[in-house]
Amino acid sequence: MSKLDRVLRPQSIAVIGGIHAMRVAEQCQKMEFSGDIWPVHPTKTNVAGLTSYPDLASLPGVPDVAFIGVNRYLTVSTVGALRDMGAGGAVCYASGFQETGGDGVKLQQDLIGAAGDMPIIGPNCYGLINYGEGAPLWPDQHGGKRLKDGQTGVGIITQSSNIAINFSMQRRGLPLAFLATVGNQAQVGLSDMALAVLDDPRVTALGLHIEGFDSPQAMEALAVKSRKMNKPIVVFKVGKSDYAQSATLSHTASLSGSYATSIAFLSRNGFGQAYTIGEFLESLKLLHCGGTLSGYRLSSMSCSGGEASIIADTCVGKRVKFPALTVPQKDRLQTALGPKVTVSNPLDYQTYCWGKPDEMLKVYGSMAACGFDMNLLVLDFPNVDRCDDSEWLQAVRVFRAALESEGSRGGLVVSMAENISNEYADWYTEKGLIPLIGFDNALRACEIAADIQRYWNRGDSEPILQLPPPPLKDSVALSEAQAKMKLRGSGVAVPDGGIVHSLDQLLSTADEVGYPVVLKALGLAHKTESNGVKLNLNDPEALKNAAQDLFELSDSLYLERMVESPVVELIVGVTRDAQMGLQMTIGSGGILVEILRDTVTLLMPSTRESVEEAVLSLQLAPLLHGYRGKPKADINAAIDEIMKIQQFAQSEAGQLLELDINPLILCGEHHGAFAADALMVIENHK
Repeated sequence: MSKLDRVLRPQSIAVIGGIHAMRVAEQCQKMEFSGDIWPVHPTKTNVAGLTSYPDLASLPGVPDVAFIGVNRYLTVSTVGALRDMGAGGAVCYASGFQETGGDGVKLQQDLIGAAGDMPIIGPNCYGLINYGEGAPLWPDQHGGKRLKDGQTGVGIITQSSNIAINFSMQRRGLPLAFLATVGNQAQVGLSDMALAVLDDPRVTALGLHIEGFDSPQAMEALAVKSRKMNKPIVVFKVGKSDYAQSATLSHTASLSGSYATSIAFLSRNGFGQAYTIGEFLESLKLLHCGGTLSGYRLSSMSCSGGEASIIADTCVGKRVKFPALTVPQKDRLQTALGPKVTVSNPLDYQTYCWGKPDEMLKVYGSMAACGFDMNLLVLDFPNVDRCDDSEWLQAVRVFRAALESEGSRGGLVVSMAENISNEYADWYTEKGLIPLIGFDNALRACEIAADIQRYWNRGDSEPILQLPPPPLKDSVALSEAQAKMKLRGSGVAVPDGGIVHSLDQLLSTADEVGYPVVLKALGLAHKTESNGVKLNLNDPEALKNAAQDLFELSDSLYLERMVESPVVELIVGVTRDAQMGLQMTIGSGGILVEILRDTVTLLMPSTRESVEEAVLSLQLAPLLHGYRGKPKADINAAIDEIMKIQQFAQSEAGQLLELDINPLILCGEHHGAFAADALMVIENHK
């Protein structure tokens, strides 16, 4: 039993305060809440037609939950009084707490102390609405409807009250079972709320609009529960435009960033990720109507070549695909359509069968029988104020019959929200025939549903490393030589070399490691920008000439064997995030690393499978496989080295702040991968 059960599913509600409390009482009446509603006001005897009580002590019973609509100072004392009487919890509407700084910070601590073990939502939030039981702890209008008996819906939890209102106003056929805001998350966090909401049997899927994580560990527990209960979760994480970062020495820190870390955390834990409001709502609708998708293979049918072209173009760059039809599949469709229609996927079936249900059933059934993970019918409805939509409704009935006869899954794609009524959207969703609004939203919804299943197929992820946040000061950057010495000690492949201080030492070291060699000036963070690197030195004369230039930049030089026959350069970096512990960035390396920004961020510990998937997902992946006759890269060796780098980072987790290996040079197959440059920042424990 969750500590939030009485809050989420109350049988009695106290509404405390003036206008905001009265609005909560009104919303409860509008939704026909069947429990007790007890207004509390010091002077009024009647609120919204209900008997009002002067104080909490006068109530006829102990409320399961209270909505507190008084000022911030009275909120603290009211919470304490509710706790003393054994109330189930409270929604704290008032603002002016930690979000304002100053004395608000202490006031929020006082609020937490007053609550004790009684759960409080907020402060600085609107509260929540249980659409299943008609229990709105909500001081404003909203667009949701109470669920019918036996009806299910999705839950949406957000940190923004106004965004929650906007979500409730959607007219896409998405039924809501819960809508909740968490405000400052002083005591009950978003993940706590989500864990409790998932327990409701009427909730089929959950959407989270997140500004910041309350607890990574609680989110990990939520991910495990989501998969075990087969209730998928979609996250709309904001903060992508937050580019302000502290000055750092390494490329990795400038590439990773808090948003990339968040995305890595969500992917690792099996949360679907939406990047717009449209795809957030449409993916929830698809998941509500049948759950996740087993794969990314789609079909599309429309009676317009223009629509077929648009949806094909919309697919470009996405993981979902429209696979080509096999010869038997084409033959069956061709028989149903006749010789004048070009059969393909997406399919423009033209209008030969339009209005002819028997012929249309053959066409729709032939496509539904092809075994795709999702079958889409592009269909915009005419305006019924001026038009007859009977043939469109016929097409929907035939499509639904075709899906049922073949045991396939499908949905409608409506190109514009204006082209389907709210009534139709509601009805089709209720029947499980998903009306997806917008081409891009529809394909992204399918992609998100398939992503979640792919994540779930891996099983539960190992928890991320829990580390203290990195210090703001007291760090030291090691030289390349020092960094490579540490890496070599952990088994990472590093070219042979050493530090030199004179020409004689330089020449003898070169003889030991063998030509060609590389010579670098130590003490420079970005040596290439300072012309501090001399490559491919093949003889003593070239080496001496290079050394004369570099000794002007530094008293210490680093000489190492040149990595010959490079195929690809990667960057592999590690940084320490305040919430998420160690994160590893893998991407296209070399001098263009920050221009291309072709990277993937993983959290530690990561599996070998995840590392391989990250490497092969990079834009440079074609080069790894031998592009246009070029040699193939030693991918296995690269993954071996990345796993060793991760192992090193974990062993040094208490001290390591940043690690930047750029480049990790991949040679041809069976010839290895080598850390050709390394920058390391550690805590200074003087």
